[in-house]
Amino acid sequence: MNKINKNILSLIMTLIFLTGILSVPIKVKAENPKNQTEITDLSSESKSVLLMEPVSGRIIYEKNSHEKLPPASVTKIMTMLLTMEAVDSGKIKMSDKVTVSENAKQMGGSSMLLDTGEIRTVEELIKGVGIASGNDAAVALAEYIAGSQDAFVKLMNDRAAQLGMKDTTFKNCTGLNAEGHITTAYDISIMSRELLKHPAILKYTGTYMETISEGRKSPIGLVNHNKLVRFFKGCDGLKTGFTDEAKYCISATASRDGVRMLAVIMGSPTFKVRNKDASVLMNYGFSKFENKKLITKGMDIEKVNLDKKGNRFFIAKSSENLSAILEKGKDNKITKKCVFDKNKKVYKANDIVGYCEIYVDGKLVGKVKLYSDRNVKRPGIFGNLKDNFSKVLDSGV
Repeated sequence: MNKINKNILSLIMTLIFLTGILSVPIKVKAENPKNQTEITDLSSESKSVLLMEPVSGRIIYEKNSHEKLPPASVTKIMTMLLTMEAVDSGKIKMSDKVTVSENAKQMGGSSMLLDTGEIRTVEELIKGVGIASGNDAAVALAEYIAGSQDAFVKLMNDRAAQLGMKDTTFKNCTGLNAEGHITTAYDISIMSRELLKHPAILKYTGTYMETISEGRKSPIGLVNHNKLVRFFKGCDGLKTGFTDEAKYCISATASRDGVRMLAVIMGSPTFKVRNKDASVLMNYGFSKFENKKLITKGMDIEKVNLDKKGNRFFIAKSSENLSAILEKGKDNKITKKCVFDKNKKVYKANDIVGYCEIYVDGKLVGKVKLYSDRNVKRPGIFGNLKDNFSKVLDSGV
């Protein structure tokens, strides 16, 4: 190999070596701490976001969650909540027939394409709200429940106050732009969590496509505005929204392996950003929490002595299962507090004898009913005297 070639080879090797050295600090600089990476991933272009575990109400992540913003059609979560509460209380029925008013038909924006005088059931109108975000369906329900949209809006604001939604003012039941019609991601999470206490609503908000044809020449085709229902595993609600003022909003929920997550997004620049942010938030929640069984049906919970010697007793067993949503990898302290019916003279096998409260890190997560595993009598006066006498003899006094 001549001298020139040796020099060229030497130069190449030197450059390779220097490149390797210089690449090290660049690589290290790019590796942010784990938590910082997660925060960067969860912080988005959306104005306000919040992630909640809705069973406990624990807020996992939030950004500007108390900023007052217009919610667009996410407003309809309260409309659906009041409707479901009216159904569950017996005030109205899903099968009730509602006549669509001219006022309802004339609503702009998203529509179920209802005609004036058309008769639809409460259930069909809920589908129109939950799937197609129909403003006409929302007003039809409002008028049926309260007599007028204004009266219904008062019910909305009263319910918001009861739930502690301190930064919310509703001006209509649709979410169409109106001065002073505002809420926050935090308040939306509160009413969303309340709506989730009526799980039947998920049958509608989790439907991607529906057709209503009864009594119509041309069927009504409903397509869910929440595309996550179709493309995000486990997503079954709740409500999207968009206006030029509010931009893209959503209260999204999904359930996987017994864990439910709720993500609220407000003020996203595009629907793609909104859906991405909701997906990232919920995936983060699923990666951090699990559904853990704490009590199984038939489990021995506590031995209950009925005399001082412990000769008469029963084993209190759980009559049901109990699970809790817990953070993965965390060493949770689980404690129990049992309460028994002490007035019973006879405890019969399989009879309910009390209940047991289960606490995780000092916080009540649920309770289970307890039953006796056997027939046993509580000792009477003479039985207690005998026990006391035996105790004296045993002590050698």
